[in-house]
Amino acid sequence: MDILNTFDITKNFVKAKRPCADGFRWFIRHHQDGSNYQDLLDALVAAGRVNDACWLLDQFGPTDGVLAVDRLEVDAIVFAGTLEVRGNIEADTLVRAGRAISAGGSIRTGTALVAGEDVKAGGGIRSDGSADVGGDLRAGWGVETGGDLTVGGDLRAAWDLLCRGDLRLDGNAYVGQDVIVSGPIYCGKSLRAGGGITGEDTVRAGNGILAGGDIRTARHLEAGWGIKAGGEMVAEGAIRAGESLHAQGEIRAGSGFGIFAGLDVAMASWDTSARVCAATRPDALMSGCWAGACLA
Repeated sequence: MDILNTFDITKNFVKAKRPCADGFRWFIRHHQDGSNYQDLLDALVAAGRVNDACWLLDQFGPTDGVLAVDRLEVDAIVFAGTLEVRGNIEADTLVRAGRAISAGGSIRTGTALVAGEDVKAGGGIRSDGSADVGGDLRAGWGVETGGDLTVGGDLRAAWDLLCRGDLRLDGNAYVGQDVIVSGPIYCGKSLRAGGGITGEDTVRAGNGILAGGDIRTARHLEAGWGIKAGGEMVAEGAIRAGESLHAQGEIRAGSGFGIFAGLDVAMASWDTSARVCAATRPDALMSGCWAGACLA
């Protein structure tokens, strides 16, 4: 049973959470006799108090409620449960759910997309601001954010991934085309792109990095396992891999920085597990076994 959908949120219940004075005065004026949890969230959003609605959701958490509609067009929505939309989701500002968000079509938000669990769209996912997803993020087309993108699980996008902020993934990333990120990239597991990977800061993966095209970063390039590029592998900082480095083109680190393969492999195993393959031998190769050009 969903307790918050069964009982009203009372004045004392809210006061115990130490709300801001202005928000508490609004509650007393409009809901002094208490209110259903979701009704109160809806009323706050309707009154333009979206931040207060988000605070309330932070305090009382998600519910098991489900909002199922054909399509969703709103200025903003804060829903404590799961949003299930058969068509598109379009919001001028915020879309936030305590649990999951799913759309048969595309998702577009003006300022932020926030979900406690998975976000899935049959089409594209676009937030002109940030996106914060507690579970997996899956898009049948591409994913685009105007700010930071944080994903607690895996990310899958059939097309491009374009992030104009920091990209942080706790799981794996599987992107059908290019990955382009304005800030640092941190991937807890593996990062895979059918096209190229371009980062304006450090690119780091806990496991491996694989790109069908070039890998380019304005700072360091790091992976706990190996790194493989179908084109060039170029960093303005250091290149570090726990195992092998493979590129069809050149492998090049920034001026004054080194290239390190086999950092997590015994030196006796470098010839099999820390191979460095590229069009030409890198000038700054500091560790690993040079193996010549990669086979096509």
